[in-house]
Amino acid sequence: MARRQARFTVDDLADDPRLSDDSPDLWSEELAEVARRLLTSAVRCFAKNGYHATTTRDICVGVGLSPAALYVHFETKELVLYEIMRAGHKQALAHVQGPVVLATEDSAGRLRAIISRYTAWHARHHVAARVCQFELAALTAEHYDEILDLRHKTNEFFRDAVTRGVSDGSFAPVDVKRVTRAMLSLSIDLVRWYRLDGSDSPDQLGEFYADLALKLVEHTPRATRTKP
Repeated sequence: MARRQARFTVDDLADDPRLSDDSPDLWSEELAEVARRLLTSAVRCFAKNGYHATTTRDICVGVGLSPAALYVHFETKELVLYEIMRAGHKQALAHVQGPVVLATEDSAGRLRAIISRYTAWHARHHVAARVCQFELAALTAEHYDEILDLRHKTNEFFRDAVTRGVSDGSFAPVDVKRVTRAMLSLSIDLVRWYRLDGSDSPDQLGEFYADLALKLVEHTPRATRTKP
């Protein structure tokens, strides 16, 4: 018989340092303060217990509100998840498309900046990013398609950066789609284990992963043949 997964209480979540990140920075200032607090609470609940095992009561109690308080700001629990997903994906894409990246003409320098910033963003917001990556199937079909479109735009931005370097000779003639997939995986998979009180800061991890990513596209020196 399969073992039932342990469900963590609000008190457990409050004391868990692994759920510490910069999620409050993600929410639009156009939202009411209470709505932003509910989103931050939902991120912690979804990340620890999963979307389906989390109740609206869990989310509200996490910020000291009555169970009905959520419905003042969000009609359904799914809309809470959608807002988290939308904010996370939009901000991650905007972060790698910043002026620092777009102003970098050198292909290697641009790819380095993209990987570094994308990795650091996921480390800094690792709890919200975990929800964005692992709870996609809980969205309605309409919301799923919208988030999927944002993911496609991110993938395309990465592919364009690699293609640019291949075209101008800065990079080896690699399989762009395969290499891009590997780079994205490097930057995203850290949400499974990263915590802000670990040995690497988000920026340090970003630089380390950028070094790894560039190795995937570097020209491999030809072996020199020795005369018999």
